Amino acid sequence: MSAIRIVLAEDQTLVLGAIAALLALEPDFAIVGRAADGDAALALVRTLQPDILLTDIEMPGRTGLDCAQALAAERARTSVMIVTTFARPGYLARARAAGVRGYLLKDAPIESLAAAIRTVAAGGRVIPAELAAAAWEAGSDPLTDRERDALRLAEEGLSNKDIASRLGLSPGTVRNYLSDAAAKLGAANRIEAGRTARANGWL
Repeated sequence: MSAIRIVLAEDQTLVLGAIAALLALEPDFAIVGRAADGDAALALVRTLQPDILLTDIEMPGRTGLDCAQALAAERARTSVMIVTTFARPGYLARARAAGVRGYLLKDAPIESLAAAIRTVAAGGRVIPAELAAAAWEAGSDPLTDRERDALRLAEEGLSNKDIASRLGLSPGTVRNYLSDAAAKLGAANRIEAGRTARANGWL
């Protein structure tokens, strides 16, 4: 039986090394590549075509979810698994929409991670029941892609004019996107809207 070939993506060097060392102890796993950001991870997957991409969500460059979306669009043979500290319902919903096959938290025992990798490699899915329940209760993401883009840039402190320049829109359109996003989230302003969206994993 051939080993399950895995690429790891994690921007924290110590965490990356620890996960790699622990998984390398499993006789049926082969760690074929490591990446510290999403762009490098995607390049490795395209080159090596592993069975599994085990990735964090928040990383420099592309996020783990961005990588999953890109690989899904390319119909890549690699299955994507998310291992993250974030139990945000919106992240899980976005991960499922991006075709992610497994979603685990970093505080899970290594035995659980190893078992999940084997399940996904065999064609299954792994989502902890408590996360699935939380995502169900939180409901769906109410934001459009443009509202999400505008909120992310507003979080950086950009003005409507600067956001408009970055997105190729008019300042009035940006103002409308931010106003609509705040209304959907029951927020008093763009800052509160950004915090609410991020807390739910919608940014």
